[in-house]
Amino acid sequence: MKNFGNAVRDFVLEWSVNIIVLLFGTTTLVQAFIVPTPSMDKTVMVGDHLLVDKLSYAPPGSISKYFLPYTEVKRGDIIVFRYPSNIQENYVKRVMGVPGDHLRVVNKVLYLNGKPLTEPYTQHVRDYIDPYADNFPSEPVGPVDQRGRAMLQEHVVNGEVVVPEGSYFAMGDNRDNSLDSRYWGFVPRENIIGKPLIIFWSYDAETADLVDFTANHFIDLAKNFFSKTRWNRELKLIRGIPIQ
Repeated sequence: MKNFGNAVRDFVLEWSVNIIVLLFGTTTLVQAFIVPTPSMDKTVMVGDHLLVDKLSYAPPGSISKYFLPYTEVKRGDIIVFRYPSNIQENYVKRVMGVPGDHLRVVNKVLYLNGKPLTEPYTQHVRDYIDPYADNFPSEPVGPVDQRGRAMLQEHVVNGEVVVPEGSYFAMGDNRDNSLDSRYWGFVPRENIIGKPLIIFWSYDAETADLVDFTANHFIDLAKNFFSKTRWNRELKLIRGIPIQ
């Protein structure tokens, strides 16, 4: 009975804090996110404005875990997360590997635990084979940062990257134009903010304007709101694709 009383107290405290924070304007359940780069084309595009569900991946409370929709991060999920090399930046990618998975890329084909994947959600925009990104893991070239090099040194077994506990391997659907886990390593579980739910607005704008909200962006909005809004993407639901 004492344990039950403690659980109830923890639940009330947990949600009291959430409600208070929510009332004071900080989003604890959903968060808006603007897609600034084409790394996930055509799943989500530059200028898509997303609502991100922060609840599903949140650490469950002692009672709330029984009736609120907490889920584990799964392969195929689309996630928004804090960029591991600079947590001030948020990225959106698709989870391709969970703890314990073995991954490699051979001539643009992703192999998961020894089996080639069929990936209808991806696109390739170049014909040539990149010696690193398209045959991964291999000798690092290009923009591979310190975290990426540590991954190659510490987590490659028999030519495959092995995802460690508490981490995920994320890639962009626009494979030829995505700086992802191939370059900067794994996504720590604590960096994951949530999963996109819906595109609530989509606007055809330059990346720099979306990131910095320049004066030109506001002028452009005033002049071209109706013509540059992608009306066919309004209220589009975003769903991950289960990967076995």
